[in-house]
Amino acid sequence: MSKKNDEMMTGVKVQKSRTDKIFDFFLYTISTIIVIVMLYPMYFIVIASFSNPADVSAGNIVLLPKGITFKGYQKLLEYSQLWVGYKNTILYAALGTVISLVVNVPTAYALSRKDLCGRKLFTVFYLIPMFFTGGLIPTYLIVKDFGLLDNFWVMVLPFSVITYYIIVARTFFNNSIPGDLWEAAQIDGCGNLGFFFQIVIPLSKAVLAVIALWTAVGQWNSYFNALIYLRNPDLQPLQLVLRNILISNQTISSMSTGAAAVEAKQMADLIKYAIIVVSSAPIMCMYPFVQKHFNQGVMLGSLKG
Repeated sequence: MSKKNDEMMTGVKVQKSRTDKIFDFFLYTISTIIVIVMLYPMYFIVIASFSNPADVSAGNIVLLPKGITFKGYQKLLEYSQLWVGYKNTILYAALGTVISLVVNVPTAYALSRKDLCGRKLFTVFYLIPMFFTGGLIPTYLIVKDFGLLDNFWVMVLPFSVITYYIIVARTFFNNSIPGDLWEAAQIDGCGNLGFFFQIVIPLSKAVLAVIALWTAVGQWNSYFNALIYLRNPDLQPLQLVLRNILISNQTISSMSTGAAAVEAKQMADLIKYAIIVVSSAPIMCMYPFVQKHFNQGVMLGSLKG
C-alpha cells in the first residue's frame, strides 16, 4: 500500500525489487493452483452431466466432454415433482428471508441499545440456545404440539430466529449507528419506532442484504427439516425432491442384472451429475452479483461488538 501511495503522490513508478517479484510469482502461482483445485470439480461435474456415462466411468473425461448426450437432463425433467420442488423452494426462500429479517433485525437493534433494561440477560437468553439445544426429539414434539407437522409454515417459522444473525446485526448497529444520532432524533421529536424505521433501517442496507442472502442460500440448500417434518410430496423442497430421485435411480440400478444393470448404473450416474447442476446453478449464477455483500458480511461478523 505504501508503494502505491508513493506512486500516486509523486507520480513516479516505484520499481519492484527482486525479492518482491519472487514473492509475487509464488503468490500468483499458489493462488492459481487454489483456484484450479476449487473450480475443476465443479467444471468436471458440468461436463460429466452431458457426457457419455461410459467414458465418465472409465475416466476418459478430463477437460472436454465426450459423446455428448442430454439423456440425464431429459430423464430428470420427466419428473413432474421437480417443478413442484422448485416452486416450494422459491416460496420457502422468499418468505423465509422476509420472516428472518422481521424477526432478527429488530431483536439485534434492541440488544444494541444501551438503555435497554435487562440487556445482558436477554443477550445470554439468545446465546444459550446457540451452544446448547434440546435435541431433535424435543424439537419434533414441540413442532407437533404447535400443529406444524406436514405444514407449509414449518419450513419458515420455527427456525427463523438465528443467534448468529442477531450478533452480526447487533455488531453492525453498535459500530455504525452513533448514539448522537438518536439524541438528535429525540430533539426533533422522533420516537423509538420512527427512529428505527426512518433512520436505522435506511442506514443498514448492508447488513440487511447480508442477512437476506445468508437466509436465502440456507433455505435453498435446506433439506433436513423437510426430511423430518414433511411427508406431503406437494410441500417438499427441491433438495428433498432431488434426493428422492437420486435414491430411486440408485435403487433401480442395484436391482437390475447383466447389461440392464450396467445401463441403469450409467443412467443413475448421469442423473446424479445433472441433479448437482440443477440444484446448484441458480445460486452459482446469483453469487457473482452478490459477492460484495458476502465479503462485507464476513467483515461485519469479524468486528467486536
